[in-house]
Amino acid sequence: MNLSGKIAIVTGSNTGIGFETALDLYQKGAKVYVACRNEEKAIDAIKRMKSQGGTGELVFSHLDLASLRSVKDFSSRILESESSLDLLINNAGIMIPPPSKTEDGFEFQFGVNFIGHFALTGQLFKLLESTSGSRVVTLSSIAHRGAAIDFDNFRLEKEYHNWREYGQSKLADLIFALEFDKRIKSNGYQIKSLAAHPGFSKTDLQVHMDKNTLASLDLMTANQGAQPTLAACLNENAEGGQYWGPDGPNEQKGKPALAKIDAAALDQDLNAKLWDWANEATGSYLPF
Repeated sequence: MNLSGKIAIVTGSNTGIGFETALDLYQKGAKVYVACRNEEKAIDAIKRMKSQGGTGELVFSHLDLASLRSVKDFSSRILESESSLDLLINNAGIMIPPPSKTEDGFEFQFGVNFIGHFALTGQLFKLLESTSGSRVVTLSSIAHRGAAIDFDNFRLEKEYHNWREYGQSKLADLIFALEFDKRIKSNGYQIKSLAAHPGFSKTDLQVHMDKNTLASLDLMTANQGAQPTLAACLNENAEGGQYWGPDGPNEQKGKPALAKIDAAALDQDLNAKLWDWANEATGSYLPF
């Protein structure tokens, strides 16, 4: 596939799934924005991508998803420099860190994984909509299963439970992708909104996990884990509202295929409530 002339943004693309996603798009000829918080790590990642060869372009642009101010600054730079945007890949994420809050006071995982990406998508919406065939792909996780949205615990109001909070953030990401698709279609817009998850893949996301637990898991490589994301981005038959993941047992490993959406992400009233809350909380100016 030749992506020459296409523009993509991959958040958190200095490492792991994001790195492999950005590398693949770059090798296919796209101009890829490596959107990361740490410039030194991003520049190093760009050097490593270039060393593997590619016909596209790699551009670092600073983005801290824990800061709505930084999201706005990043979006403004994109809107000033680009007249189209084919792919927005909401990939960056953090998992089970010590308890902390974002610059805007949200529980850190919820704020980075969900709130930051919701705001980013909203601020880039008009550019995406004006680009024929554009897609937004948002990364969720197997951890969305059995998770719950607690409107009384977005700002760490309750005692911190690392996996519960992670599950909530990834459930919110999947709800976002599905509700976005629903509203796009009902309002006559052309963007496709999809979600993906990497199964069990070895990445820096696991930095806070217990090492013995980690050693007991049968993990895919980051390259293998990136394939569901790339399928959601590039598969000609992929449709808005789809959720992609590995096709093996429990979706932990395997080749890209449509993944199971847990009932927790299919409550229409809850999904609409979360959307409306996030739209107001971020001031993202989505048109619906």
